[in-house]
Amino acid sequence: MLATEEDILSQAESWKRAGRGVAVATVVETWGSAPRPVGSHLVIDDEGKFLGSVSGGCVEGDVVTEAQDVIADGKPRTLEYGVADETAWRVGLSCGGRIRVYVERVD
Repeated sequence: MLATEEDILSQAESWKRAGRGVAVATVVETWGSAPRPVGSHLVIDDEGKFLGSVSGGCVEGDVVTEAQDVIADGKPRTLEYGVADETAWRVGLSCGGRIRVYVERVD
């Protein structure tokens, strides 16, 4: 069973209360055949644990890596993936669409 958006955000809160560094990645824009809708979340802690999905598994590994940088430096990032993007093919987004993901640290 997939975690609900409420479960995902509750996990972020729980990790933060436990003293962990936490980031939230949110799908903010999609084009074409995107794997997850706008508003989908992925939460990541400073150990690389995560819950949720922004792409159904296609780019999560890259988003987790970027999120750990966001946790470390506090600077939010906007990431974009699509089939025309060489990075997207490397991380596996081949659904024919594009997604934009905003990653921010939970303070």
